Amino acid sequence: MSNRLTQIATRTGDNGSTGLGDNTRVSKDSLRVHAMGDVDELNSHIGLLLCEEMAVGVRELLVEVQHQLFNLGGELSIPGFELLKPEAVAHLDAALEEHNAVLPRLAEFILPAGSRAASQAHVCRTVARRAERAVVALGMAEALKDAPRQYLNRLSDLLFVLSRVLNRMDGGDDVYWKSQRLASAAAE
Repeated sequence: MSNRLTQIATRTGDNGSTGLGDNTRVSKDSLRVHAMGDVDELNSHIGLLLCEEMAVGVRELLVEVQHQLFNLGGELSIPGFELLKPEAVAHLDAALEEHNAVLPRLAEFILPAGSRAASQAHVCRTVARRAERAVVALGMAEALKDAPRQYLNRLSDLLFVLSRVLNRMDGGDDVYWKSQRLASAAAE
């Protein structure tokens, strides 16, 4: 692979624009740049999650997700280009099925809490939802492939499931929400 980053501080963005992978320049507040930034932020949060203790299989899955998010960011940076393949979405579907199968069924909502790893997975989930909204907004303005939107949708679901898995790996459990209805009934 060629050396792509020969100079980091180019000063070409000082005017509020940035270069895309196809050498076009766009405003740094464009929908495309927002989507790219949200995907980059998500990838960084997953990197932070990977600093925590976890099973090897979960770690390997999250490292693969980081690579796919880099592909997604690359695809967003080159209008009309495809880097994220539909197989990546299918891989998340399989991981969702595998990890959800070992969890007890939820009867109530859970809070984004528990162990530090589980809580960080919830942060990743919320950033994935934001990235998904940014990709949807971009897709309303410009033509996009389906895989980026689908990948982020499945990934946020997977991160929810992994938060539950990570709580159990740490010896904990889900932290259930105590609704006002339940609190009122208990007080009577």
